[in-house]
Amino acid sequence: MSRSGGNARSTALTNPQLVTLAVYLLGGDAERVDTEDVAVRASQLIPGRFAWRKYPEQINIEVVRAALSDAKKPQKGALLLGSGVLGWSLTPAGARFSLEQLARLPKSAVPQPRLAPVERRWRRSELERIGKTPALLKFRRGRLKSISKREAETVFRLNDYITGEARRAKIDRIVGAFGSDPTIGKAVQAIRHIVEDEVER
Repeated sequence: MSRSGGNARSTALTNPQLVTLAVYLLGGDAERVDTEDVAVRASQLIPGRFAWRKYPEQINIEVVRAALSDAKKPQKGALLLGSGVLGWSLTPAGARFSLEQLARLPKSAVPQPRLAPVERRWRRSELERIGKTPALLKFRRGRLKSISKREAETVFRLNDYITGEARRAKIDRIVGAFGSDPTIGKAVQAIRHIVEDEVER
């Protein structure tokens, strides 16, 4: 997959899955994105998937809208939230799905999400904060097993009052943003397991 095309693996995606991946690549884990932007991005991923039969150079926006609506349904994985009026954003399940899909591709083939300025600022700030946490310092010294639950929670900005889906969403956001980062990615991926067993409680 590249910024302008697809590959054999991506063509196996259903329409709801494809638009979910497009929402992710447009920064939908941080802000709502417009239907037309999703249509263009999805068509770049798999050219022709949403094209008119008689006019293959044209995107059939109604098919895109139907796929977006389907992606909200529980039977389709409840991957998205939103509407044509409000815009579209990822659920935690949608974020996990997108990251899983991108993880299967060679790093050189992974399209980078378009980040809004506020998201870029947040990522810079969080990268600096996380890098200074006791959990990260211990991980870098090879002391993963000595990281306490509280120290691990600090990485994800968690406390005992954040439970269930809200807890999962905060974990997913940090992992989604930094799971492949060359400086803290391995640490974040490892430390997440210390706090994930609390999610279902």
